[in-house]
Amino acid sequence: MEEKVLRKLFLGFIHIHILHHAKEQPIFGAWMVEELRDHGYSISPGTLYPILHSMEREGLLSREDQLAEGKIRKYYTTTEKGESILVEARKKAYELFKEIKD
Repeated sequence: MEEKVLRKLFLGFIHIHILHHAKEQPIFGAWMVEELRDHGYSISPGTLYPILHSMEREGLLSREDQLAEGKIRKYYTTTEKGESILVEARKKAYELFKEIKD
């Protein structure tokens, strides 16, 4: 039960991570799975890819398909709308952090 609640909570953090990194440079799923693992998130490709697809449908990410290592790799970049959402999320996250840090 506790794990389910934490997973739900961390999903928002994962979205913010994705927007942040996709703003810095184009990202692809396998790289993002590893990056999130480096930050302590245990997320499978089967969970991440639907998140990326939904963020693309919502207009937060744009996708460019490129040939890499003999296969098509989908690279995602934060859109203008995604950047606007990221600015707001950062403000809210910082405000929350200041309140709960002690």
